[in-house]
Amino acid sequence: MKSRETLIRLRKFQVDEKRRRAAQIEAMIAEFDRMCVDLDREIKTEQDRAGIHDPAHFAYPTYAKAAMQRRDNLRRSAEELKGQLEEARAQLAEAFEELKKVELLDERDQARERAEIGAKEQMELDSIGIMRIRDAARA
Repeated sequence: MKSRETLIRLRKFQVDEKRRRAAQIEAMIAEFDRMCVDLDREIKTEQDRAGIHDPAHFAYPTYAKAAMQRRDNLRRSAEELKGQLEEARAQLAEAFEELKKVELLDERDQARERAEIGAKEQMELDSIGIMRIRDAARA
């Protein structure tokens, strides 16, 4: 029984770790998306300030070009993280299933133990009842 409790604790820990990992990836994706929005705004501001909106123009602002490249890199990174997030969610689901299996086994064993205890108690009560009937018949 002790080993089952240890196994349940281990499975719960694994589920929590997988959940934290997925949440961490989600937070990184959200942060990258926020940074992209900020960079879009900075690019627009720089283009408006320079009066040039065509990146192919020879006088296009260097800062706007660098910001566009950074934004594109962040978007690629966010897309890669989305793949990692799907994998992390799959691992979380698998860990959760393993936890549920162990918990169900534990519940089944506990129910079996309760049934055995109930049967023993019933046998004791039956023997007490039989003894009382015998005593009453003798008297």
